[in-house]
Amino acid sequence: MLLETLLEDFPKVIPLKNGLECQLRPLQADDESAFHEFFLAVPEQERLFIKHRVTERELIRDWCQNIDLGRNLPLLALTSGKIVGCSTLHQHLGGWRRHIGRVSVLVHPEYRGRGVARSLVKEIIEIAHQTGLERIEAEFVAEQEAAMKVFGLLGFTSLVRLPGYVKDMQATPHDYVLTALDLPTDEEYAGAG
Repeated sequence: MLLETLLEDFPKVIPLKNGLECQLRPLQADDESAFHEFFLAVPEQERLFIKHRVTERELIRDWCQNIDLGRNLPLLALTSGKIVGCSTLHQHLGGWRRHIGRVSVLVHPEYRGRGVARSLVKEIIEIAHQTGLERIEAEFVAEQEAAMKVFGLLGFTSLVRLPGYVKDMQATPHDYVLTALDLPTDEEYAGAG
């Protein structure tokens, strides 16, 4: 199914724990300030594990002004106009990894434990499946135990753990963990054998 067709279903309103609701929708060019504020709310210790320097306004501006939803689909969770979570589906549009997507997720500290990450990742999994991807991966550093648990509950399994393989923004080495979820083919999804 074409991504453009899938995106017609947004925005979506989803229920979360404690009676909270949030709206899911793709990133838009006018989200720049709110998106920057979202990243500033993430504790500095956690930002060490983000691959990009998300506190730099120029980077966020570039992301918002050069949106390519076919390569990187940032899906936002908003409550009362505030960004409370973001999950991104990263894709290679050609080459030997064109059938594999990668998902990342981050939730505002004040909204953790309410099902935001789970809802975002479930939505990304469905989009990945509908667009024909066969596998979706998630990368972690070993200290991201809570995030790995959420992904594990959604069916992701560990593929590899490489000791001291990656370095955070302060050049401290950490174990790299790659997890993946195989997506069902249409026949499997329909229950046929």
